[in-house]
Amino acid sequence: MRQRCPVAHSDYLHWSLFRHEDVARVLDDHDSFSNHVSRHLSVPNGMDPPEHTAYRRILDPYFSAQRMDAFEPACRSIAAKLVSQMAAREQTDLMAQFAQDFALQVQSDFLGWPAALHEPLRHWIGKNHAATLAGDTGAMNALAFEFDSYIQALLTARRDAGADAPDDITTSLLRDRIGESLLGDRDIISILRNWTVGELSTIASCVGILVHYLAERPSLQQQLREEPALLPAAIDEILRIHAPLIASRRITTRQVKIGERTLAAGERISLIWASANRSETVFGNPDEFRLDRDPALNLLYGAGIHVCPGAPLARMSLRICMEQLLARTVHIALMPGMEALKAVYPASGFSVLPLSIRFAP
Repeated sequence: MRQRCPVAHSDYLHWSLFRHEDVARVLDDHDSFSNHVSRHLSVPNGMDPPEHTAYRRILDPYFSAQRMDAFEPACRSIAAKLVSQMAAREQTDLMAQFAQDFALQVQSDFLGWPAALHEPLRHWIGKNHAATLAGDTGAMNALAFEFDSYIQALLTARRDAGADAPDDITTSLLRDRIGESLLGDRDIISILRNWTVGELSTIASCVGILVHYLAERPSLQQQLREEPALLPAAIDEILRIHAPLIASRRITTRQVKIGERTLAAGERISLIWASANRSETVFGNPDEFRLDRDPALNLLYGAGIHVCPGAPLARMSLRICMEQLLARTVHIALMPGMEALKAVYPASGFSVLPLSIRFAP
């Protein structure tokens, strides 16, 4: 599609952009391409400046380098515990027995949420994925209400606790102000929904993609085991090759020309990250794994003013995850005779990933 029809229309995704240059252009031109694509409140993802700017000013400090450093020991403890649990099994489905648990536990711990929410959230992710794929708006609305009820209960408990409320991010959001007013519950629920829905499914997908890639390439696996300092660049490069997030949306605010197409105002656009990050004009052979690529060209976490605010948490947690997994194993391979099953759009990565793992003595 990048070569033959880089700006293409479909009933499901409307106008899809496949080339890196076109996707990057949209990301840089928030005046012509709006993020306000949903009927529902989406803070801050579904906002444009100046509203978006005000919210990002509040939210970006939650992902500061200082916060990442403070959270790293807890993240490392979660990863180490889950790797130890895998060591007790003869064979492992990485997705069900590690990746999903890692994403759930890290995100919950970061936000200060109780372990009792892990299973409800796990089931909710599955139901939301199925409803999104089916385009079942009734089910999606019901699921949004279900998720909101979880968050509302957390906010109510913290208000009731007063000075005894846990000192965590969820409590902190109750004290944040937009202008002269405290953030409302609708704002906080939307913020936490965006952080949670985005992080849980995507981080689990990332873990599966990374481990599958290394399982097929034992020499690279061993190199990263011996040189963990290479992991940050290697992780971003693997996830460029196999995208954990397929697409996101925009809507035109005025008539625009993209490639050979002229789009009217109000047209819906899908930015196909999975294609843009494999553009031959930017990356040459898109399948070639290279550690010396310019990180500014990698659209893994987006770019411009809407770049993913949770990118520092994602990068830190994936690095810790892979450090722990590689340090405590001597060999990771695909399970002979058992097939890895790819996830179905809008998810990416794998839904089932059977592995044979030899752990260090």
